[in-house]
Amino acid sequence: MFATFSTIRLVSYAPQILCIARDGNGASAISYATWSIWLGTNVATALHAAVNLHDTWLAFVSAGYGVCCAVVIALTVRKRLAHRRRQAHAETSAV
Repeated sequence: MFATFSTIRLVSYAPQILCIARDGNGASAISYATWSIWLGTNVATALHAAVNLHDTWLAFVSAGYGVCCAVVIALTVRKRLAHRRRQAHAETSAV
């Protein structure tokens, strides 16, 4: 069951990532705090699994979750910066 739900969980990040990629409003609905906490939790779990439990599978999937969280955060940063640039350009063009 763990393997099945771990796979589903990894795949479930894709719709969120696609929504952010398509978002034209700076991904304003994404919370940096929430995704950063999830990133930290997944990295901590991966390290604990690798170092203390010697559980390669848990370390691997937790690291994968962490990568997905990092992608969400990085893509959100990119979208927000691009949105701000567009807004600033629109404001200077309107003057």
